[in-house]
Amino acid sequence: MSIVTPNIVPASVLLAEPRPAWLSQWGQFASEIQFKDLDKALIEQAKLVLLDCVGAIASGMQEPETQALLARLVRRESGQGFAAIGAGRRLGSPEAAFVNGVAGTMLELDEGNQFARGHPGIHVLPAALVARAPAEIGGRAFLLAFILGYEIGARVGAASRLRNTLHPHGTWGTIGAAFAAAHLDGAGAEALVETINVSSSLSLGTSLRTMLEGATVRNSYAGFSARNGLAAWDLVASGFTGEIDGVRSVYDGVLAEGFKPEEMVAELGRRWEIQRNYFKRHAACRFTHGALDVVARLIAEHGALGQAAIARIEVETYVWAAQLDAPAPANMLAAKFSLPFAIATTLVHGEASVPAFRAPALSDARIGDLAGRVVVSEDPALTAMLPDLRPARVAIHFADGRVLSGETFTNRGDARDPYSPDEVRAKFADLAGPVWGEAHAERIRRAIETLDEAADLVALDALLAAPPLKDE
Repeated sequence: MSIVTPNIVPASVLLAEPRPAWLSQWGQFASEIQFKDLDKALIEQAKLVLLDCVGAIASGMQEPETQALLARLVRRESGQGFAAIGAGRRLGSPEAAFVNGVAGTMLELDEGNQFARGHPGIHVLPAALVARAPAEIGGRAFLLAFILGYEIGARVGAASRLRNTLHPHGTWGTIGAAFAAAHLDGAGAEALVETINVSSSLSLGTSLRTMLEGATVRNSYAGFSARNGLAAWDLVASGFTGEIDGVRSVYDGVLAEGFKPEEMVAELGRRWEIQRNYFKRHAACRFTHGALDVVARLIAEHGALGQAAIARIEVETYVWAAQLDAPAPANMLAAKFSLPFAIATTLVHGEASVPAFRAPALSDARIGDLAGRVVVSEDPALTAMLPDLRPARVAIHFADGRVLSGETFTNRGDARDPYSPDEVRAKFADLAGPVWGEAHAERIRRAIETLDEAADLVALDALLAAPPLKDE
């Protein structure tokens, strides 16, 4: 018997396929590696990523939508469990993972990875923090699991091309979250492989249009990844099974295409994706950052540019940044994904800060008028530089004929032009200080930076569970 319909493979052929070698290699690698095998630079980078994620979660937890979501979740809980970071509340593990993931993406300030084309840390951390009781997890075990979860998720992102209509949040981050949870629970090589296969089937099919329209359901995707990651490990630990090659099925057909299995093991254990990450200071989509870096540099060199005297602003950049050309966003989320608005509000406020995208900025006639004078276009030569570079050219034309211009090929904060550790710490202080006060934020920073010396996570958990200042 044979099948003549194109692209349909008989089950007898599918079921004869062996497990791919990279999966077995990953299971063996992750089950055997120990904390002592990690070099100091890698460990310190992981701590910076943890610090950055905690700051983003705590600050995002103060947003009205996050507070309303938290209130609904708290009504269903007894108050025991894990910290909703920056809320002074405790929830069961699935709910805590979910709300922390949601909060971490609210302000568009969480770290990311340009090679994975997404944000690994904020998908993995919320699941890792609730995988075991704090008293049961040593600091070194936690750091190792977080690094491995980040690594597997980011590599799936780098090894495949998500469909152009798909938002990366909620996709391969689910695999990273599940893997970290499984590793913290002592999963062996076979269970780790099964976790990869099961969690791949629990990846979300997320719409890219949500970010363009300002549909804030988009901010839930990382929370669902964390929660689904926990569920994936619970399923595997309970005896449920996945496909023989779930990653290829989902990331070379369902959600993505062009999956390259060789990328999953290239320099495995020598090249770490967490060391190729980026940190964000502009509170907007990463695709806007090249142009915003140029604008920030022009402001630093020339002072306030007098937006009323600007005739037009021309931006040439790569395709994904050029797509963000809507000049009149409807809400804060849409504003963060509008290159004209981001440039205009930066010129008015002097920086792309959190307040620069809030409601008062959205209703500011000066910003709206200036955003309407921004013209964005794609330069195919700049698109061709992806993913290694994230280029942009900006030319500000004044009514008197003057032109100020600049270009960049990297984004501040990425692996080629990184922020210093002190700059990342300063960002954390800016985000966490208003939530808990400077002294408490400093205690959290010290706890994270000495996490490899901690026998358990009890002290860190208590610090993260502290109520915000407004609740004291």
